Amino acid sequence: MTVTTPSLAAPHAAFPGRWVGGASLVVGPLLVLAGVLLRVRFDFFFPAQLRAYEHHPDLMTASYSLFSAGWVLLWPGIALLATRIGASVGELGVWGGVLTVLGLFARAFHAGVDHADFQLVTARGAAAATRTVGETYGAFHVFSALNAAIMGGWILLAIGAYRSQELGPLRAAALALVSAMPLGVLKGTTAWSVAAAAGLCVALVPLGVNAWRTGPVARPTVMVGRLVLVGVVGTAMFLFGQAG
Repeated sequence: MTVTTPSLAAPHAAFPGRWVGGASLVVGPLLVLAGVLLRVRFDFFFPAQLRAYEHHPDLMTASYSLFSAGWVLLWPGIALLATRIGASVGELGVWGGVLTVLGLFARAFHAGVDHADFQLVTARGAAAATRTVGETYGAFHVFSALNAAIMGGWILLAIGAYRSQELGPLRAAALALVSAMPLGVLKGTTAWSVAAAAGLCVALVPLGVNAWRTGPVARPTVMVGRLVLVGVVGTAMFLFGQAG
């Protein structure tokens, strides 16, 4: 008798699954674009970003929060895309996915530094915060080794998506354009930022919608139950985090 086991490569079984991965591919890029656009009127370099936070704390908090949340929420979608690429072209899916996710980790680190620097503005004012940031801007941190991954991962992923026919040439080029997004701490918005964020949306949002449409559709009661569960768990996690 032959015993068979489910294939992990099967689309319905692959982690993180089409529902979570699809949601990631839709929500993540839109949050990044929203964060970029909210701070478009302020100068790119960190002194202006700190002054902007001093005068518009709610706006800048929203901008940087959406921007960082978008990058973090992208990882399941990148895992899903890399898995599909890997099924066709192997190594490009592996390395494109790994480098891109490592780049997302680095951006999460940058977001933490941004948050700390903005708290300096709250505590001491923009002028003092600017002096402190200027004196420590080039300090060593281990995530600086991932700067190449932030840029190169998207290019490899785009090549893999094109070769595996997950994306056509125009949308693959849009995905590669994400490598032009400025990296580092307290970066404002440039034309390249807008183009990169728009490219992210053009490349990945339709892919996420298509992931939802592929495969069986869950019953309405199941979908409602999932949404309620996500809302309850998300609220509980938020309150737990605020409690310290």
